[in-house]
Order: sequence, then C-alpha cells, then structure tokens
Amino acid sequence: MNSLETAAHPENLKRVVIEPISRVEGHGKITLLMDEDHHIHQARLHIVEFRGFEKFIQGRPYWEIPVMVQRLCGICPVSHHLAAAKAVDMLVGVTPEHLPPTADNIRRLLHLGQMLQSHALHFFHLCSPDLLFGFDDDVAHRNIVGVLADYPEIGVQGVKLRKYGQEVIRVVSGKRVHGSCAIPGGVNKALTTQDREFLLKEIDQILIWSQGAVDLIKKVYLANADYHHRFGFIRSNLLSLIRPDGALDLYHGGLRAKDAQGQTIFDHVNYCQYSDYLHEEIKSWSYMKFPFIVSKGKEEGWYRVGPLARINLCDFIPTPLAEKERQEFMQQAEGGFVHSSLAYHWARMIELLHSAEGIKELLLDQVTLGTDLVAPRERRNEGIGVIEAPRGTLFHHYEIDEDDKIKRANLIVSTTNNNQAMNEAIRQVAAEYLEGQTLTEGLLNHLEVAVRAYDPCLSCATHALGKMPLSVELINAQGEQLDHLTKDSLGEIKRSS
Repeated sequence: MNSLETAAHPENLKRVVIEPISRVEGHGKITLLMDEDHHIHQARLHIVEFRGFEKFIQGRPYWEIPVMVQRLCGICPVSHHLAAAKAVDMLVGVTPEHLPPTADNIRRLLHLGQMLQSHALHFFHLCSPDLLFGFDDDVAHRNIVGVLADYPEIGVQGVKLRKYGQEVIRVVSGKRVHGSCAIPGGVNKALTTQDREFLLKEIDQILIWSQGAVDLIKKVYLANADYHHRFGFIRSNLLSLIRPDGALDLYHGGLRAKDAQGQTIFDHVNYCQYSDYLHEEIKSWSYMKFPFIVSKGKEEGWYRVGPLARINLCDFIPTPLAEKERQEFMQQAEGGFVHSSLAYHWARMIELLHSAEGIKELLLDQVTLGTDLVAPRERRNEGIGVIEAPRGTLFHHYEIDEDDKIKRANLIVSTTNNNQAMNEAIRQVAAEYLEGQTLTEGLLNHLEVAVRAYDPCLSCATHALGKMPLSVELINAQGEQLDHLTKDSLGEIKRSS
C-alpha cells in the first residue's frame, strides 16, 4: 500500500476536498489529508453517489433486463445492454458460439459504434483540454470550448467522430441513447441495404480522422515522453477478455490476467467461472467495491482493465491499421508492459481506430444483411454475460426463479474493476507533484487528470448487493471531528469514541 495511506495521522491535519471531480461521468470526490508543512498523509478517491440497480431489478421478468440496465448510464448504455443480453441469452439456452452469425454481426456493429462514440467523447471533450493546454492552464480556458476556439479542426473532428458512432447506434437500435436491439437469443431487427449504404458514405472519412486522433495523442505524449510516462505511473496486474487465438476482441472471449511483470495469472478462462477468480471487497469510505484476483489476495490482487490493459494483453489486433499502431505503442513498454496512466489515452485512440476499421468490415460483410436473427431457446436458471466496455471488462450475472423473474443480480462494472488503480494513481501523483507544495487549482487538477485517464463512469459503478457500509463524520469549521457514526454491512450503527 502507498505510504500516503500508512503514515501516522497527527491531530492537526487539514482536509482538502476536490468535489465534484470535473469532466467525468457521475459524481465523486478526492480528499487529501495534509499537515501544516504541506506534507500529504492520505489521498483517496470517494464515490459518494448510490444507485443500487442490483436490488431494484430483482423481481422483474428477465426479458426486460437488457433494456432496463441501459438506464445505468447515458454514456455507455450499449455496453450494459449487450452484457445483459449475453447473460439473458444463457437464460434461454443460447451461448455466444450458437448465436446466428447475422445477429452476432449486428450486435458487434452496435458495440463498435458505442466504442467509437464513447472514446471520441472522452478524449476530445473531456481530456484533450488538459493534454493540449497543460494541467495548469486557466480553468476557464481548459475545456472543450477552449479547444474549439484554439484548435477548431481538432475539436470539430472530435464532435463528428462521436456523431458517427451515435449514428451507428441509431441505425442498429433505433435511438442514439437507450435504443433496443438485442433480445433473448438474437436481435430484433435486420440491417437493410439502405442502412448499410448510409453508414458506408462516411466511413472512409471516419477512418482518416481516427488515424489522425492516434497521430495526435502520439505527438502529444511523445513530445514530453518522460513526464507523461512518469505521471500516474503504477505497476499493476491487468485483466481483459481475449480471443482464443490471442487477438483483441471487444465483444467476446476468455479472461486473461497477467501480473505487472507479464507473468500469466490465468488465461482463456471461461468468464462464466469469473467468481472463482475474482472477489470483491467493501470499504467504509466509498460506495464502490474493490475487486481483486483471488490467487493474489486483497493486497496484491487489484488490477486494471480498459484500453491500456487490452492493448497490453492482446497478442495482436485483427485490423491492420490498429495493429500497426499497437506495435508502435508497445515500444514504450517497460518490463513487458506500458504502465503509465496517461498511456490510457494513446491506447484508447488505437481502439477508436480499430472500431472504425471493424465497422467498415462488418458493413461490407454480406452476413450482416442476413435475416436469421434469433437462435432456438431452452430455459435455464442462471446467465452470465461479459463484454469489453469502453472503460474495461463488464460483468452481468443473473439468476431467475420459476416465474422467470430475477431473484439475484451481480454487476461488476469497468470502473469498479479500476477502483483500486485510480486510488493508487492519485496517491502517486499526490506524492510526486503535491507533496510539500502550496496547493493551487492547477496542482489539484493533477489529481483529476490522473482519475480522468481511466475514463471513469461513476454512476455505473455504484451498486449494492444488500446493505452497504457507511461512515458519517461531523466536523466543525476548524476541521475538528465532533462526532463519527458508522454503519457496517450488516446494518449495525456504531459511534466511535
């Protein structure tokens, strides 16, 4: 554990709070404990909103779930829709291998549209202001409006890339946000020739802009390579889905995990067995759970998911332009992997390029225009769906009763998988850049930059299975604690002495 967490805490510590964290989806805060000499004793990321989707979908018919769980988020609804759909497929006896090829293509097309729009939104709208203007730039200028003013071509391309991804989603599912496509065992609508021609009209330009996005982040990252490499640098285990031949596959595959030195922890594991390999820990100061790899234990088993993990872990990318970029990216590897938190942006743009390539391939595949949309069904009581969402590996797990209603649900979302990693990243940044300094807005933004690198979706990540622990502190204007109440996971309330 980082020294910021283990240091003794004097009585006169000052609490510094960044709330809310800006330019992320959902609500969270960062707290620092520092003494009068500006030495930082603790840095934590707190997820303070609570939603509890796992509880209130209980009792609903299973066929409603792929549509209901989209409401977790307006940024990545497709990811929840498809992960839930894969779980519901199992409930009706359909495995991904037995999904009709046309239905598989249509779902993959929808998923790549989601990856494209989400990656474009995060990079251009939320993170490019930090990367283009610097972390200390004036806050009134450090935003997408500033990007459009100073770099209009870059800003407009980001807007159009996201718009195209949303158009793919609209064509396939009927709406840009919270559409409906997947049903138990397949999809509910074929893709027409007119649909395909509409999307093909712009795809070559989208590919050019996607390649330009990769070139942009490479230029920015390598222009100050030592600094960007060191910023938020943490060594961690990595986890993702992987295709049977080792290729990157964002829709389906087995689970692969490796440690920070590149040694295999497990590989090609059937994701239906995820609970044998991954457990979750609850901590009193956050509504977000802390997953870990069982064989590594709670202290050493935390891991990272998402673009950085996927590009590091795959053996190759099955589209030529993105594979060329992956090979160049991996030249930055140290000890087998690229570990810098800011390298997430570079990896994210490689995936954006791969998504554009994949969309074109699927649109040109005649199988995508087929009419065999639904597979035969045979009822089961348990279903598990796992997909690579824009932010990382996403798990949906459902059990149903004899009336076909959900009796148990468990979701491990991408941001939850990255929870410990984000905390480790802000501790590293706090220790290296804030320690002993008089705090300014620009310095505090360094912590937000570290969090934003992971593209967290905090709304998606706040679920509960049963009762959650809660800690409430009453602090006066001088920073003195007047009272402290805690409620444990069993619901028992205690007052600290």
